[in-house]
Amino acid sequence: MTGVSDDNRLGDYLRARRELVTPESVGIPAHGVRRVAGLRREEVAMLAGISADYYLRLEQGRDRNPSLQILEALAHVLQLDATATDYLLRLGAPRPRTRGRWPRPETVPTATAQLLSVIGLPAFVEGRYLDVLAANPLVTLVSPNVRVGENRLRSVFLDPTERALHPDWARTAPRLVAGFRNRIGDRIDDPRVVQLVGELSLGSEEFRKAWARHDVKPIQSRSIRMDHPQVGELELALSKLAIEGTDGQMLVIYHAEPGTESADKLTLLSNLATGAPRSPDVGTNDSALPDRAPPRWVGRTE
Repeated sequence: MTGVSDDNRLGDYLRARRELVTPESVGIPAHGVRRVAGLRREEVAMLAGISADYYLRLEQGRDRNPSLQILEALAHVLQLDATATDYLLRLGAPRPRTRGRWPRPETVPTATAQLLSVIGLPAFVEGRYLDVLAANPLVTLVSPNVRVGENRLRSVFLDPTERALHPDWARTAPRLVAGFRNRIGDRIDDPRVVQLVGELSLGSEEFRKAWARHDVKPIQSRSIRMDHPQVGELELALSKLAIEGTDGQMLVIYHAEPGTESADKLTLLSNLATGAPRSPDVGTNDSALPDRAPPRWVGRTE
């Protein structure tokens, strides 16, 4: 599955995850040539303690309301972690959805916009669809595509300059997709989700593969590496904090361990953003730093 389907979400998810489980990992000897990737349907059914016919109905979408006990048994067989299990349970008992209505526009709370301007660290506000809703000048110097109006998924998968910025792109990009899937849950018929996934599926084979896996990952802070064109390698922590009173907005902050070379480089970039004198003591090519005015910060506020 490479696009968005509203027909059989539970069945699509079960099929995708079944194909990722090896027979050896669940104690089934793999003899001869197998015609399917991962487990066969009847093997999943046997391990979950249900009939093969009932499991077939689940994958085909002919039964969309399995019991909690059956869903938990399938989660165990498919080796799902807590986040993926919760996602499976939501698919098995989807909440009512209103079709045909565009979601409300996202606006950044005034207090959060003020925080961005004084925090002194690279930071931006990420919306429910991973749109950049607000950003301070320092975060745009750290990562040029993090600016108002850009979408993080679109930048990561469709812009070669974004890929060049991340040495661990092959590992981190699919994780971004898994986090996006977790955030939208069973709302993949949302018009913006349909448009975004369709565009990315047409433009990026890597996105199509990541989306087809149906991976689901929690939103969590993590460490990242960046190969910055001006200051070289940066090792940063990426923290995501939920913004109270919003529908899924996150405050995203880059920060470095105090006393490290990466912290010094962030200070150098901060000086560039504010127009302060640059320090020549940081291990970087100072001539590569342009003398230019910092980008103007623009954001929508309530």
